[in-house]
Amino acid sequence: MMRRAVKLLGACAAAAVLALAAPGAAQAARGVLIIDGARYGDPAGCYGLGDFVPSRVVNGTDTTAWVWSGAQCDGEVVQAILSGQGAVAHGRSLFIE
Repeated sequence: MMRRAVKLLGACAAAAVLALAAPGAAQAARGVLIIDGARYGDPAGCYGLGDFVPSRVVNGTDTTAWVWSGAQCDGEVVQAILSGQGAVAHGRSLFIE
């Protein structure tokens, strides 16, 4: 009985976290993200970076851009590019919301 209650509580907690995260995921950053000269207005989501050469990123948005070691915004976060900053991104993908 106790084990069942713990599982139910865990499931409820996970659902609450997802419900709170969902509204934020739908919003895009405001501004322009530039990756190797390509401009993305009000970007949101995962963007691929160069496979063999580090990409030049200019974060002209109102939020932080996160550089990931994996090609699909997976693996580990290797770098943060703050709002208003430019950097050479040493990773395979970039996530911004």
